[in-house]
Amino acid sequence: MRLIDLRSDTITEPTPAMRRAMAEAEVGDDVYGEDPTVRRLEALAAERLGKEAGLFVTSGTQGNLVSLLAHCGRGDEAIMGDQSHTFRYEQGGCAALGGIMPHLIPTHADGTLDLADIAAAVRGADVHAPRTRLVCIENTHNRCGGVPLSVEYTRQVVALAHTHGLATHIDGARIFNAAVALHVGAADLVGDADSVTVCLSKGLCAPVGSVVCGSRDFIHRAHRARKVLGGGMRQAGIIAAAGIVALEQMVDRLADDHANAEALAAGLAQLPGVAVEPVDVRTNIVFFRLNGAGLDASAFAHRLGERGVLMIDLDPTRIRAVTNYHVTADDIAQVLRIAGELLA
Repeated sequence: MRLIDLRSDTITEPTPAMRRAMAEAEVGDDVYGEDPTVRRLEALAAERLGKEAGLFVTSGTQGNLVSLLAHCGRGDEAIMGDQSHTFRYEQGGCAALGGIMPHLIPTHADGTLDLADIAAAVRGADVHAPRTRLVCIENTHNRCGGVPLSVEYTRQVVALAHTHGLATHIDGARIFNAAVALHVGAADLVGDADSVTVCLSKGLCAPVGSVVCGSRDFIHRAHRARKVLGGGMRQAGIIAAAGIVALEQMVDRLADDHANAEALAAGLAQLPGVAVEPVDVRTNIVFFRLNGAGLDASAFAHRLGERGVLMIDLDPTRIRAVTNYHVTADDIAQVLRIAGELLA
């Protein structure tokens, strides 16, 4: 039985080209700045995102954390959405390890934060309050169904932050999904934001790693933060080589994942007891609800698993499916056939 894994795009395995690049990578001690493959990856990522410099980190979570540590000091405050990955899925690292206070504001269904809410959250000079230093946004937005944030919206957030003397960080784990979906360059989506983290090991299929990009001064501070977090790597060119292949070969094909997600949503919408809005599916993440289907989400996900289809139940009625490099259009047809049988 062929396993169709739709739990996440993090399950992707390196391509044959990546494995060859890893085997042949030129390496050196990256802590000394001597790994040429790491240097090449960092420069390539920075170029693609329109920034001066990059820093290779072990994960998106580490990338977000080193960015917050580079922008904020202990007792400072970072404005972020209440549905953001940084707040919900990173173990409160900015507070636990950096003494940085998250200032939460509502996240809209389209992944945006209201500009008025951002402005209202900025602290003044009151000595009783923490100092606001940073605004964080997420593109694409994971908990909002992989929705991409527009170039214009990001420009507005960055301009507002800079007006108040604040920096802006973009959790861009899937920024290339957003760029492909909106038919724009990733650098245009990042714009004048002060920093951005991009993940190489989701839809881009590298086995490990993310890159943080920003100004040279910011990257110098982020480098120090990475070191204190234990992120200094030695002959890391072996894994950085796969990241180079990811950026050079795997970005344009994300459109295939998006098409498969759209087909999945459209097919699910035709099944009894399923609530999904295909028009809301913009990238590779599909959320759907079981509405009077006679099964709760956990039971449905379990029965799918017995038939070789893996998804994640998020709560008693809601399920997430994420298309990725290993899922084909034929697989989507098979998933819909099995789901239809289970819901008949």
